Amino acid sequence: MTLATKQFKASELCSRKLWQLVNDETGAVMTAGELEQAIEELASRRHYLAELMQIGKLETDNKH
Repeated sequence: MTLATKQFKASELCSRKLWQLVNDETGAVMTAGELEQAIEELASRRHYLAELMQIGKLETDNKH
């Protein structure tokens, strides 16, 4: 099943799964909106912040 066949809800996924999606470790096809949701969810949980900044997915001045 791909993400396109089911509505994407970042809040329903664990942080590890979100990180895999953001870091493209799963090969899943995501829209820009889904990717943004995943990044925002991780940032709000304060998980993987350093890694997100390191790969350029989160700006350093972003205060979540």
